[in-house]
Amino acid sequence: MPVVGFVGSDTPDLYAERLRAFRLGLKVAGFTEGQNVTIEYRWAEGRNDRLPALTADLVRRQVAVIVATTTPSALAAKAATTTTPIVFFVAGDPVQLGLVASLNRPGANLTGATTLTLEVGAKRLELLREMVPAANTVAVLVNPTSPNLATIQSRDLQAAARALGLQVHVLEASTDREFAAVFSRMGELGAHALVVTSDSFFFSRSEYIAELAVQHRIPAIYGFRECTVAGGLMSYGGTLAESHRWIGVYTGQILKGEKPANLPVQQSTKVELIVNFKAALAIGLQVPPALITRADDVID
Repeated sequence: MPVVGFVGSDTPDLYAERLRAFRLGLKVAGFTEGQNVTIEYRWAEGRNDRLPALTADLVRRQVAVIVATTTPSALAAKAATTTTPIVFFVAGDPVQLGLVASLNRPGANLTGATTLTLEVGAKRLELLREMVPAANTVAVLVNPTSPNLATIQSRDLQAAARALGLQVHVLEASTDREFAAVFSRMGELGAHALVVTSDSFFFSRSEYIAELAVQHRIPAIYGFRECTVAGGLMSYGGTLAESHRWIGVYTGQILKGEKPANLPVQQSTKVELIVNFKAALAIGLQVPPALITRADDVID
């Protein structure tokens, strides 16, 4: 029975829905966990510094495929092996991140899926400005322990902010304690709103970030629906389920003998705007009717 190595940056409970989508993709490709494929899981529990050792262990165990579901885990897997097939999900451009040569022709031993992050960065700022018209100064939150993704996202958001006539401050956090400092710093800088960049650590702390946003009355926008469900004000971006279903399909195809180099990287085709009415009320905001009309879902 072939063995697949699955590397998660966080904890198993945070991956429940993504794992369901991944397993569905595997099933579409003809594989069911425990029947004709075994999956070995490795969880970094929010510590990116553990990823190199976790992926190296899977390489030593000679798994048939490594599935890396975040940018840091994908980069760690790429550094660990040039021969074991790797199927990734990343929130940034895999070409800019150095994972593949091109989206259509990945080359080497990697392929996977990516969600719309950089492509919708400007739109997130526009939506935040629409929600809070007086927000002329915004903060962008990045994770310094994922420097590749942080650099790319902050650069693109700063360019988008300049085009909209906004002043932007890039702030960093990689621990729970630093989140509180970020919100205090926003007050000192006069930042009226926050863009939380797409990052696995921030995803795992969505509820805590949302709580701080309410305490400090800071409107924030996120990249994933799950962050809004956890209490965030609004989100705009691709769907995790779609991307993880694709990496399940690709994992199955590779188990059948397909080469990663021949499988084009899949890009999210569905973008959702989710608004949390309860969070808006807690912050003291009135959601513009136009935003409610355009939202794919409104959480009461």
